[in-house]
Amino acid sequence: MTAIRPLEEADVPAVAGLFQRIFRNAGQQPPASLTAYLQRLYLDFPGRDPEINPLVHLRDDGSISGFVGVTPLPMVLEGRPLRGAICGSLMVEDRESDPMAGARLLKAFLAGPQDLSFSETASEVSANMWVRLRGIQLPSYSLDWIRVIRPLSFAKELLSGKVGAARLFSSMAAAVDVRLSKRMTPDALRWSGVPQGWKRAGGLNVVEIGRDEFAGLVPVLTAHFALRPDWAPGQLEEILRDAERKDEYGPATFCRVDAKTGKTIGAFFYHASPGGIGRVLQVLALPGHAGAVIDAMFAHAADKGLAGLRGRTQPALLEAMLGRRVAFTHLASTVVHARDPQILTALQEGRAFLNGIAGEHWSRLIGSRFD
Repeated sequence: MTAIRPLEEADVPAVAGLFQRIFRNAGQQPPASLTAYLQRLYLDFPGRDPEINPLVHLRDDGSISGFVGVTPLPMVLEGRPLRGAICGSLMVEDRESDPMAGARLLKAFLAGPQDLSFSETASEVSANMWVRLRGIQLPSYSLDWIRVIRPLSFAKELLSGKVGAARLFSSMAAAVDVRLSKRMTPDALRWSGVPQGWKRAGGLNVVEIGRDEFAGLVPVLTAHFALRPDWAPGQLEEILRDAERKDEYGPATFCRVDAKTGKTIGAFFYHASPGGIGRVLQVLALPGHAGAVIDAMFAHAADKGLAGLRGRTQPALLEAMLGRRVAFTHLASTVVHARDPQILTALQEGRAFLNGIAGEHWSRLIGSRFD
């Protein structure tokens, strides 16, 4: 008879093997660095709650056939402390012989003592399971956005790795993009790109900062959300430390955005390789300043010569991006589960800070190689 129980330290190598077979390279053993990271992430991370655990699914012989990664996240709703839990990797082997294993794992997780459960990477299948278990999808948190900055370089990046000739196209694309950029007026607002020195972001000062300074800005720039993380001591710092290491996405850039008065109105954090498409992990802005911060971020990326930017929405950002020549697509859903109607109302009204550093995308399981 199958069983579900909390993850134990002795299980970690088997879970690493499962992760390697399902999400990476089934023909290779999991690297020691992956095993060590899973141990740290799920058993040794700051904010650990002994009552909110990752879960393993066992076969009749006691071997592990499934796993759901769970990361506790203390939260607060209008001053009331809550216990949050992020649902990470949900993986099951031998689904043909036991097609309900994934649903049993998810049901066991949602039955835990946490006040709020959520995931920002739910596939269509996973999202349907959440809904059947009385969870809800949050459409305004579930869109990915894309902003083209250098159109030909952007197209080249999309083709890289799929069409060999794209590499030969690279230098020509960059040269043509520079020429097109020079033809744009400094205040141009076009779908086709963003010129260097874009005047739409004029009057704002973008300062590249370190990870620790960015961490210090997060509480100030998220205080206006009714529902937001209340990170345990050291937890946010470790989240940003992990988030900075995304080998597949390129070096990390943390920036602060200041108004003419010198007041900090926002911040952003993205990864990008030179000339590539930057991956934005987080955009933060004081109320009423989201549009200005977004403009400053696009201008910064244009001045860096990036081909484009992409990231995940939040309701405040979604509204500000309308009219800024941003395209939207749906790749995965943000799903939530809570028994308290007040929590669900805050989420459905867009008054919650979720996704990015308050989600799963900060984890090194997304965007790191573990070679």
